[in-house]
Amino acid sequence: MKRKQLSISMLVLGLVAFGTFAFTPPKSTTGLFAQDPTTPSIWYDLTEVEPGDDTYRCISTGNCLRDEPSVSGTVVQQGMFVKNSENLPIAD
Repeated sequence: MKRKQLSISMLVLGLVAFGTFAFTPPKSTTGLFAQDPTTPSIWYDLTEVEPGDDTYRCISTGNCLRDEPSVSGTVVQQGMFVKNSENLPIAD
């Protein structure tokens, strides 16, 4: 009887582990960077920043976010970068 309970427990544990990984969205491995609209030499690292009215927005057309802090980086999100905060993290 104990062996059957152990097998069921292991099955349940395996299903829980599978469900955790299968339904958890993967963390983005691509960086998100935006060029300052008034000082083009400044790039912001927005990888961990949620867009919003108190951070930034990508609106209309243009090249809003890139995968690296460079104009040669791949465009990740279209739109014009609108900075709504003076406290955005600057890319190294």
